Amino acid sequence: MPHTDLLLQLPEVVAASDQLTREALLSVITGAQQRARNLEISPEDVPAEVRAGLETKLNLGLSGVLNATGVVVHTNLGRAPLSEAAVAAFARAAGYVDIEMDLDTGRRSSNRGKATLQALLAACPAAEEALVVNNAASALLLSTAALAGGQEVVISRGELIEIGAGFRLPELIESTGVRLHEVGATNRTHAADYERACERGQARAILKVHPSNYVVEGFTSAVGVAELARIAHARGQYLIADVGSGLLRPYGPLPKEPDVDSALRAGADVVLASGDKLLGGPQAGIVLGTAEVLGRMKRHPLYRALRVDKMRLAALEATVTHRSVPVREFIERDRGWLEENTARLAAETGGTVVRHCGRVGGGGAPGVELEGLAVSLPAGVGEELRRSQPPVIAQVHAQECLVDLRCIPSGEVEALFSAVRQAVQRFHAAHDHA
Repeated sequence: MPHTDLLLQLPEVVAASDQLTREALLSVITGAQQRARNLEISPEDVPAEVRAGLETKLNLGLSGVLNATGVVVHTNLGRAPLSEAAVAAFARAAGYVDIEMDLDTGRRSSNRGKATLQALLAACPAAEEALVVNNAASALLLSTAALAGGQEVVISRGELIEIGAGFRLPELIESTGVRLHEVGATNRTHAADYERACERGQARAILKVHPSNYVVEGFTSAVGVAELARIAHARGQYLIADVGSGLLRPYGPLPKEPDVDSALRAGADVVLASGDKLLGGPQAGIVLGTAEVLGRMKRHPLYRALRVDKMRLAALEATVTHRSVPVREFIERDRGWLEENTARLAAETGGTVVRHCGRVGGGGAPGVELEGLAVSLPAGVGEELRRSQPPVIAQVHAQECLVDLRCIPSGEVEALFSAVRQAVQRFHAAHDHA
């Protein structure tokens, strides 16, 4: 077993000592030694394990990967990749900034995130006011608590959604003391169902949730935003619309996906959306609506706990105001570009070009297929790709590994080609040896 003192003298460890604490360096070394003691690796492999551990530690536990799955908003890969403008804005905001100071007067300002909010309002003219919180679940929590705390919110049984990691919207909402009044059935809810619930006198709001991660087909019926607004407003109640995926305005390639501006024009008092899905920005919960409703939300004690940090505010502003957004570019990927590069990759790796439909992902546009292509390789290549530098994540099924270039930035195509070529070579070498 290599001694700790000798491992501390490795050139990579010495170089990393300028950035990492001694405790961090020792944790990497002892972790590699323990793996050898557990017979997971040989003692001779400990130095290589230390080098790999240092790289992970220097990257703060995150490894950049190439997304070759064809899923644009991939939750396991961090959802939306930020644009260059958003990354630059994020970095600029990392230092001291005037987020809560008026530079003209030198006094504290209450206009936190003013530029970001103005950008959102410019993108959604139907909104009177905007605010940003930590994520979409936070926006839902805050809106229901502020508008119906201790009372009822009416919701269709067909919209009682479970989101990621087993969290369910009903449990989230009820954690604030709001009571849910469920109406209708799983597949069919009518206007009369909402009217009866609202006339009981205990409801303060109607909640309309877009089922963005599944589709109910067949014998179905739902009530639109405009009709729900009529029902709510006739009884002095609010309409909260959660459109989910983050479109601020209608988007041609996904015509059935709801957007914030349209929901506001249809009469919703407040509309909620995600910043890190179809909008293509950082994780955030975007809230747009009337000045009266958002004023109540900003005064609620939860708002302080859920507000977003300066760096995400900056990245969100850049995403809203700049043209180039990777999520949109990947959804709209040029067919000719895909055909040319997929054919080239297949020729260089011995793979086969096959039809492959990508997806929006991240709970957006369920059931919508993004027509495309992929290179079919043996399934075992997928494991080799994950071990590449940079790691490549592909679609692996029972008998094949599918490499889809839809979400590969143009500037990283050559890195992908090199990684795939080497992974195929390693796979065949191991297979031939066996």
